Amino acid sequence: MSKLAPYAANEATSRGRRYAEPPAAYRGEYQRDRDRIVHSTAFRRLMYKTQVFVNHEGDLYRTRLTHSLEVAQIARTAALALGLSEPLTEAICLAHDLGHTPFGHAGQDALNACMRDYGGFEHNLQSLRVVDELESKYAEFPGLNLTFETREGILKHCAKRNARELGELGQRFLERTEPGLEAQLADVADAIAYNNHDIDDGYRAGLLEIDQLREQPLFARHFDAVVRRYPRLEDRRLIYETIRRMIDNVVTDLIDTTRSSIEASAPATIHEVRTAGRRLVGFSPEVEAEHVALKRFLNAHLYEHDQKLATTRRVQGVLQDLFAQYMSNAQSMPREFAAAADGATDAGRARVVADYIAGMTDRFALREHERLTGNGTIERPRD
Repeated sequence: MSKLAPYAANEATSRGRRYAEPPAAYRGEYQRDRDRIVHSTAFRRLMYKTQVFVNHEGDLYRTRLTHSLEVAQIARTAALALGLSEPLTEAICLAHDLGHTPFGHAGQDALNACMRDYGGFEHNLQSLRVVDELESKYAEFPGLNLTFETREGILKHCAKRNARELGELGQRFLERTEPGLEAQLADVADAIAYNNHDIDDGYRAGLLEIDQLREQPLFARHFDAVVRRYPRLEDRRLIYETIRRMIDNVVTDLIDTTRSSIEASAPATIHEVRTAGRRLVGFSPEVEAEHVALKRFLNAHLYEHDQKLATTRRVQGVLQDLFAQYMSNAQSMPREFAAAADGATDAGRARVVADYIAGMTDRFALREHERLTGNGTIERPRD
């Protein structure tokens, strides 16, 4: 086990769990968090939740599960290089999308619109709700009872009105302080993973062309280097080798830049990280510019592609129909959700409905929609 830096999150000084528990005999507290996340129902459901492409569109595209694993792999590498807590970093990465709806960001936007009069919906806050309340496995407490540091990392964003209701966990959004370095690292690793791997999926789907991609400096630099070294390499391996080098480039820059930033700030404890006045994890200005340019390119040419927008409109209609159905007839939901909605205020019922819909996989949402409406709407996945 590598030695922790003094500014890393340390189990010995953890802010603990919401409900006191005796320590595990053979695992550290952050390892225990990671294991509880891996064994959760919400984590298993990520296998059939969309990253970019809806589940029925193909078996080889990334899902929320494979994305979370890729984020964890990137972040663990950097955590070890920087002397941070690897198990905490991994736990945050594996849990960060547990509250995501089916159908990716299209699903989140649709559910947020449905919840507009009831407090809204944000998948990041929902991930915290999943681990704090909705997972139901343990006899002595609701949720997974994770440590403060893992929960801090899961909650990347939070509106002030929500932060005020979260007690200690919401204070940093009110006081404008930062989370620990493990949480900062998980956030950046998330962006690295989807930026680079969405290129692979977009190319595989035929929505991105090499000539388009070569307009991006980060891609072009590594693509041209691969072509020079392997002039006869077929496109499939050519793209993969390019992406592999891109990831290595940005991760190396992230580690080097973050190390310099830490040295300049010289935090002696995690408290000094939180009160540093700025994030210490990040890229150099040059790589940051390339990273942002690539993100904008993907927004314009992949996420806003006509083919994707057509699917987006259809799946958003699915969630809107489901929300309306459950709000008008809570008995359409399983017994435990129907019971929770029974007698609740309109806002309370809406939150129960949102919890149920957000927990669905892509394919379950499509099948449930067809069951309730008789309308297939979108091609069903093949068993």
